[in-house]
Amino acid sequence: MLAKDQREFISQHMKRNKLRVFMTILAAAMGCAFLIIIASVGFGLHKTIQDEVLSSRIVTEVELFGKENGGTVTPEELAAIQKMENVKTVVERINVPGSPVVNLDGKEGYGQLVYTDLEAEQAANLALFDGEMPNDSTEVVVGYHFAGNFLTDEQHEELGNAENYLEKHEELAKPIRDELIGKTISIDITDYETEEVVSTQTYTITGIAKKPGKDWAYDDKIYADTSKSAEVLTAFGIESPDKSITVHATDFQHVADLTESLKGEGFLVYSVTEELGQMNMLFTVIQIGLVIVGTVAVLIASIGIFNTMTMAVTERTREIGIMKAIGAQPRLIQRLFLMESTAIGLIGTCIAVAVSYGMSLLVNIIVPMIVFSSVGEEAPTDMTITVSYIPWQLVVVAALISIGVAVLSGWRPARNATQIDVIQALKES
Repeated sequence: MLAKDQREFISQHMKRNKLRVFMTILAAAMGCAFLIIIASVGFGLHKTIQDEVLSSRIVTEVELFGKENGGTVTPEELAAIQKMENVKTVVERINVPGSPVVNLDGKEGYGQLVYTDLEAEQAANLALFDGEMPNDSTEVVVGYHFAGNFLTDEQHEELGNAENYLEKHEELAKPIRDELIGKTISIDITDYETEEVVSTQTYTITGIAKKPGKDWAYDDKIYADTSKSAEVLTAFGIESPDKSITVHATDFQHVADLTESLKGEGFLVYSVTEELGQMNMLFTVIQIGLVIVGTVAVLIASIGIFNTMTMAVTERTREIGIMKAIGAQPRLIQRLFLMESTAIGLIGTCIAVAVSYGMSLLVNIIVPMIVFSSVGEEAPTDMTITVSYIPWQLVVVAALISIGVAVLSGWRPARNATQIDVIQALKES
């Protein structure tokens, strides 16, 4: 029997019992769709958290905390790290041992004073919203939200009564920010314990850093040249200042290897890849569990396929007898019934995939709206909540499970068809 004849044979018998076959296909589709949808929730939560982690951190950054033996990182070691493969730059910041009070145009405010290598900062991530990078140690770059620290008492009161705090804060800070370039600021660094001013430094603002990507991120830093830290450290009597060191990879794909290389050199490090690695392990277990739960639904649907194929064999006993009488091999008969059960599983899977993507789209629109409306809040504009996510790998796994179960469900009835006695089959009217 030619392949074309085999397909026609299967098609004719499926059309003969349209309702029964349709209900079987529907059951198979529902089982497969349930598997995809329930597993997609695990993938969706994983994607939401992973995207949030990646968007809220500098993904190419590796934090360097010191050495495993408790020693500090030496300048020679930093120079060696800078020369390592896939290292873009090394940023070393000196933390100010005091409370900086900033004076701008007669107004007193605050800011996070950071002593750093501005060239390294620029090579890493520091981008400007306005102005230019400093040319000498008397010039600084300030954070995007630095201007918001100099609101008047009346403006603070107005801000406290605003319905939308962030929008109102931006509105009030904008005129101050527009006038910052070229302004001179003086910074009084005060001792926490004695509350005495131990050092005063004067700078000219030449640039304003770009606004952080997240609405909740607040950048009011003052980026000053490292050389200006000496007088402050001397005033506090500090010989070994507290530093924060970050190593920046050339690309995210090199972060994991760079992290392991630094660990191999005896450094204490942490990068986003480690956080993602722990998270991926947890969600992999959850996803496997959800796939197993979904597979139960597919197995339940397989009962319908088994019953349909068993009835098909019973109804076609005479046809099978005739086929055997004219020389059809048992292998051909078995293949015909397996092809029919496979067709049921394949059609059901195709329907399930289409339905799953449609339901996933609706879930991602409706569920966040319901959740945030129930708590009386609006969904964050800078955050995408993915409740259901269907990667192609999930579709492939679900299809293999669904079609595989369909084939196994049809195997026993197909095997029974090959064992039908020819004489008894032909006696039936």
